[in-house]
Amino acid sequence: MYFAALLARTEDGWEASDTELDDVETLSDLTDLARDASVDEDTVLVYIEQEDAWFGVVRVDGEEDPRIYVSDASAAARSSYGEILLTDELLGREPGAEDEIAALEELVDLDGTEDGEPEVSEDDAVEGRADPVVDDDVTPLDAVPSGPLGDLGLLADFGLSEKELLTLRTDALVEIADALGAAEVMESVR
Repeated sequence: MYFAALLARTEDGWEASDTELDDVETLSDLTDLARDASVDEDTVLVYIEQEDAWFGVVRVDGEEDPRIYVSDASAAARSSYGEILLTDELLGREPGAEDEIAALEELVDLDGTEDGEPEVSEDDAVEGRADPVVDDDVTPLDAVPSGPLGDLGLLADFGLSEKELLTLRTDALVEIADALGAAEVMESVR
């Protein structure tokens, strides 16, 4: 189960609203959603959580690029909303790397052999009739690191240090709202 909320900074403090992400398919869609909630191009935070598995915060300041923090990248990678946050840039990949991976995968059959390469059965491999090559040092190009990933300082100017952000687990939204001074408005949407 997912929960998503928007916190928009205004002259009078913070405004909070829960939000549906049904129409959000990309980070660009999520950024547009945040900008639509913005008052005078002020800061908007989008908070997404999957119960006790991971949470993510996207900070949008006017027309600047969004800043992203994900509490557990490997858990988020197994989630459709998490995949939105795990951009090539955040993962340290070249833009379009996923397209290259898909193209390479098309060159290899599902059984792991290249076209024209003889197939080695498990029985042959076990009985020593073939010499399958296994390279333990190869890291998949699409591997996602476990643990926190992203901009640790994204909430520092609001009083939540990098160290404090790293320690957040369950009830992260409550602690973030407390640091922002938005606990009361957040409680109304939770």
